[in-house]
Amino acid sequence: MLRTVEELSHRFAQGMKTEDVSSTQYDVLRILRGSPEGLPCGEIGNRMVTRDSDITRLLDRLEKRALISRCRESKDRRTVLTRITLAGLELLAPLDEPMRAAHREHLGHLGAERLSLLADLLRVARQASDFFSYICCNECPCNESNNQNAPNLLNRTQSTT
Repeated sequence: MLRTVEELSHRFAQGMKTEDVSSTQYDVLRILRGSPEGLPCGEIGNRMVTRDSDITRLLDRLEKRALISRCRESKDRRTVLTRITLAGLELLAPLDEPMRAAHREHLGHLGAERLSLLADLLRVARQASDFFSYICCNECPCNESNNQNAPNLLNRTQSTT
């Protein structure tokens, strides 16, 4: 899988270089474009393709370039919402077609049915990975807590096959 990811990622990275944006920055901008009402930092992190452990610093860099804006929510002052700016939308626009073309070039030959199957298989693989990470961390002798949720995770994973 890693070899395939590397192969597919190369074309996308080349396209993003033209706009001086990293793949993680592109991912954040793409997520925010789909949520014009804005999202809190944690939700952006949850939706990212590649997890970034320092999402705050990533958002700081995008804000410094005026590609996003952040503001404290008036209803709940603890929440800071991040929104894409017009400059962020303008940066994404010329990347849309090259990214779609790269997707078509790399995956178009699979057809809709195979792409759907591939997406399902990858989802099941991620869920199984989450389950086994969960078991490893929670069943470890150094962890005194006995977790009751592990069987539910396995059932959820198996039911999607």
